Amino acid sequence: MSDMLHVSSNPHVRSKVTTSSIMLAVVLALLPAAGFGIYNFGLHALLLICVTVASTVATEFVYEKLMKKEVTIGDFSAVVTGLLLALNLPPMAPWWIGMIGGIFAILVVKMLFGGLGQNFMNPALGARCFLLISFTSIMTNFDCDAYTGATPLAQLKSGVTPDVFSMVIGKTGGTIGETSMIAIVIGACFLILLGIIDLRIPGSYIVSFVVFLCLFGGHGIDPAYLSAHLAGGGLMLGAFFMATDYVTRPITKKGQYLFGIFLGILTGIFRVFGASSEGVSYAIIIGNLLVPLMEKITLPKAFGKGGEAV
Repeated sequence: MSDMLHVSSNPHVRSKVTTSSIMLAVVLALLPAAGFGIYNFGLHALLLICVTVASTVATEFVYEKLMKKEVTIGDFSAVVTGLLLALNLPPMAPWWIGMIGGIFAILVVKMLFGGLGQNFMNPALGARCFLLISFTSIMTNFDCDAYTGATPLAQLKSGVTPDVFSMVIGKTGGTIGETSMIAIVIGACFLILLGIIDLRIPGSYIVSFVVFLCLFGGHGIDPAYLSAHLAGGGLMLGAFFMATDYVTRPITKKGQYLFGIFLGILTGIFRVFGASSEGVSYAIIIGNLLVPLMEKITLPKAFGKGGEAV
């Protein structure tokens, strides 16, 4: 039963796609970014990934055992949450940061709201924001043996445009999974080819973000400035792997476009006018909270109640 997607009332469209097959595909799609992060930052990044994933899986298993619920770790959703959270952590963060974040993601954000399909925000992002608030100095320290100095977004914030080529190939600072734009795009293309995600949310997110920067970033249509914002920070990882989360995104096509546009504008506001150089995590969480409103606005009306026949 845990292997099947939760569905609404009749009518149903039958499909062989299961929750576990979708989650497993997402895990495989994240491996290029995870692998490059380990290559770039060393074995401590591997340790952090393993601890974080282990904590999410163990927390879900223990909670469901204690509450006498069906064990659902076989659907791989806890693995996806742990991997996404780990890829959003600084590479030299202590191992216990991943453990605390993993427990919070599953226990507080996911399980206390009813489990998979009931959480109102992305568990990995909820945990990351919790860690940012609780352990600010650790979560904003990106110095490591492979890279020292300000992150690309911090350089942009100070008025310096970083080397875009280094950012594209991943030779730059940042969280474990956000530094290689190429690895992220490879994983995203894999999911698109499988039909697990489409470009409605990522495309509208990225396009609206670029338009906002052109209008309000103070650099006009500057390719180097725009490329640095796209390749630096968590925008690409967030747009393709977290904003597209089935549970916390709108279900309507118009709602998904609206969701992506909202995220792009809000991320632009945070990056251009905010005190912090980043803003993807907060933008997506705020967007998650507004999904019910977006669905209400964009949900087609039933025929006979103001709607038209399809």
